[in-house]
Amino acid sequence: MRAAGRLLSMVESPRRAEVLAILDHAPIRVIGLTGPPGAGKSTTIAALTSAYRARGLRVAVLAVDPSSPYSGGALLGDRIRMAAHINDPDVLIRSVATRGHLGGLAAAVPAAIRVLAGLSYDLVLLETVGVGQSEIEIAAVADPTLVIMNPGAGDSIQAAKAGLLEIADILVVNKADRDGVEQTVRDLHAETHLPVLTLVAARGTGLDALVDAVEAHHRADTGDRRALRARAQILSLAQTRLRAHPELDRLARGVAEGYHDPYTAAESLLRPPAPRPVAVVACPSDDPSFCDAGTTGAEIPECRL
Repeated sequence: MRAAGRLLSMVESPRRAEVLAILDHAPIRVIGLTGPPGAGKSTTIAALTSAYRARGLRVAVLAVDPSSPYSGGALLGDRIRMAAHINDPDVLIRSVATRGHLGGLAAAVPAAIRVLAGLSYDLVLLETVGVGQSEIEIAAVADPTLVIMNPGAGDSIQAAKAGLLEIADILVVNKADRDGVEQTVRDLHAETHLPVLTLVAARGTGLDALVDAVEAHHRADTGDRRALRARAQILSLAQTRLRAHPELDRLARGVAEGYHDPYTAAESLLRPPAPRPVAVVACPSDDPSFCDAGTTGAEIPECRL
């Protein structure tokens, strides 16, 4: 478990490429969960973890948290509600900081998933930081994506405005022992025509039906859908890289002051960097053996004299 933690820390660091280079490709399933704060995402994850462990699967939980503005680390830390699984060697629980990455996911998440696959985990339960248009990135990583909601007339309206319903594969109304659940189910189904399941995650009520729906969706997955998700991942990570481009601020000032147009500036960002010039050093000796290139006045990075 400690070795896994160290590897996951490395893929959140500049050593990410070093780790990925030694990993072989291995299959792994990813189930995403998102929804409004207080909907019971962490409780649902704990219940799903128990269900999949009962099937003999090794489960990893990645909980993507907001970054601390001071340390850059995850603010919420490992979820208290997952404490029941903390001593299970076949369950790994990890919080990952967003570190400014767009889309509600951390830039290190795809790499972390690959590490977990290499460590022979069967399933990743991926919980995102919050709600809104920025959460759509989870759909590029997970299949299916579960949107967890609470009973109440306002939830479906708020979710529709926030864009969550656009990414849902399965809608789950948690805390279904409360008033208003039937109306919420009707509203969500009318707006999306998607399966809407009810759940009381804290008691496990409705859990079997949820697992069955997830499994049915996974069996129906196609190569085209996987390719579309991979494409979205690539574009999202590329956008994050461009936002950190060292020339972006200079080009932005030029566009703002009228020296450049935005089209040319965008082309500049996408253009590969020019190769560094090779230093030209004239060999100070008449003996060619003194110079790396073997000839006087050759273009060489340095002379041995």
